[in-house]
Amino acid sequence: MSNMQLAIQFFFQIAVILAFCQVVGAVAKWAGQPQVVAEMLAGVLLGPSLFGLFWPQWSAQLFPPESMKVLFPVSQLGLAAYMFVVGLEFRMDIVRNRLHSAVAVSAAGMIAPFVLGAALGWVFFYQTKLFPPKTSLLEAMIFLGASMCITAFPMLARIIHFKKLAGTTMGTVALGAGSIDDAAAWCLLAIVLASFDGNFSHALINILGGIAYVSLTLLVVRPVLAYWARGIAKRGHLSDQEFVVCLILLALGAWFTDSIGLHAVFGAFVMGIAMPRGLVTRSLIDRIQPLTVALLLPMFFTYSGLNTQITLLDSAFLWLMTGIVLLAAIGGKGIACWLAARATGISNREALGIGTLMNARGLMELIIINIGLQRGIISPALFATLVIMAVVTTLMASPIFEWLVGNHRPETTPQPTITAADQRFAG
Repeated sequence: MSNMQLAIQFFFQIAVILAFCQVVGAVAKWAGQPQVVAEMLAGVLLGPSLFGLFWPQWSAQLFPPESMKVLFPVSQLGLAAYMFVVGLEFRMDIVRNRLHSAVAVSAAGMIAPFVLGAALGWVFFYQTKLFPPKTSLLEAMIFLGASMCITAFPMLARIIHFKKLAGTTMGTVALGAGSIDDAAAWCLLAIVLASFDGNFSHALINILGGIAYVSLTLLVVRPVLAYWARGIAKRGHLSDQEFVVCLILLALGAWFTDSIGLHAVFGAFVMGIAMPRGLVTRSLIDRIQPLTVALLLPMFFTYSGLNTQITLLDSAFLWLMTGIVLLAAIGGKGIACWLAARATGISNREALGIGTLMNARGLMELIIINIGLQRGIISPALFATLVIMAVVTTLMASPIFEWLVGNHRPETTPQPTITAADQRFAG
């Protein structure tokens, strides 16, 4: 397929993806689900789980293997740009005030599900064939533990926006804890991959590089940008050249964390946090958010869905294993985070909301298990089991949140970065 054919194919894919996301979104809204869940489901339905299963020829024509070379980088751009916006809106003041809550929720949301996941990994390793022979016991336990303790950070951010929780204690504690959990899960994955490859230097680069990046960005880059923003505030606007500088920093942050083995979302998110609050963040959100949310982010969900196949669960035994994994995931993540939030002084209703939000795995889970499948760490059957767990925990987040929290939503602390675009997106 030539470059011109790839471009033609890509434009048609955009039209189909956006139209299908809107159709699924209308159904999801009727069912009380946010648009982000609709996009996740739309991506899965467009893949081999439905469209490719019943109409394989049409699926092959719409999404030929060559076109993935275009769809993949665009999907990553959309994800990084959105997480940059999430960083721009991240309330460091609430995190500082509730730091003990965010850390406690993060620790509980990592330790409890990791222990349960590692225990299931031990059982599956000895009692089933869900792990390939070349996977060691330690690799099996760490990988399944990491898969169980991850939170759908990008999806969590969109659900928080949809529920109008941006800037609240509930939303910010959940985002802070989710970001820590996901960073830790990626470090655990790096350890598994290093063990699998017999090279632990990769894991060391991953962990130390991440710490160095966060330190450099928040302790050096952030003060420099704050000084730079004084001149922008005096003029009263962000110029096109200055906007491009911010985009360059976004790209460099995403590039660095991706190159050291962490996902690009963390580099983009931390760089968003480093941006000066006030005029700069308002201008960046107004320029970046609308196109990212409407166009680029659905590309990410679709690309991930195209690599997901749930039809591999074809026996009662596999469905039993799926049920066990699901129960362990809900108990280890949701209940543990609720108890941790309560222990740090958060009201019971808000703590229940935090536990519900943290329990959603979404497509960050799909990313990790896709890596595990591609590297041969897990079998296709275990992959399908974990996909079901990711989808169910994400689908249940919104209705359970409404049931537990309902109209008793906390008031949002005033902050300068909420714009008309935010209000449009939140609604």
